[in-house]
Amino acid sequence: MYVALPLIIIVLGAAAIFSGSQFPKSTEDRLSWRTPTVVVVGAGIVFVSLMVCSPDSDILYILFIAPIVSLICLALLVAAAIRKRPRRCLSALLTLAAFLGVSWGLLREQGTIRAYARWLAWSRSFKAEVLAQPAPANGELRHMVWEATGFAGVANNTVYLVFDPTNSLSAAHSPGKSSGIPCPFRLVRRLESHWYSVWFYTDENWSECPWSSAAGR
Repeated sequence: MYVALPLIIIVLGAAAIFSGSQFPKSTEDRLSWRTPTVVVVGAGIVFVSLMVCSPDSDILYILFIAPIVSLICLALLVAAAIRKRPRRCLSALLTLAAFLGVSWGLLREQGTIRAYARWLAWSRSFKAEVLAQPAPANGELRHMVWEATGFAGVANNTVYLVFDPTNSLSAAHSPGKSSGIPCPFRLVRRLESHWYSVWFYTDENWSECPWSSAAGR
């Protein structure tokens, strides 16, 4: 999370500079595509950076970044309307619409984007850690905790990185079960051949799956 904060400041500062430069000091009323473009690119960079650094990036984005950018767009819209500059009003509306559209799309695909971005960045070290484990004698697949979220022991969600030498998980359905994994899972995602992320149900882990057993999953 803290690694991304300097990047956020840089991107937002650059957006402010470019956005300000697109409005000359003259009274000319014109439609510009620079602000929507800068805001869309900046929002994408900031949000993807947050995704890579923290599984709770959506909370920071929704509570802080999105409201601030939206308020700035609305302020520009009101200022242009007061000065009776319809083309600048349209620029502000396009900027707001583009920002909200990109934000919605990124939020909708956050889990997928985060998984593949992290895998692209650090797959070598993840692979080395998993492959260093001895093969389990009970037939289970080698694995490591890929991600764990929760608060004070409540609503814990665990995602495992699993090495599957036979690619049996490629045919697994989500939600479902698979040999080599002791508990039913909510979601399995293929990262590359032989490597999968497996998302367990809430408050279950590799050694304990009481809720799934009680529910007969």
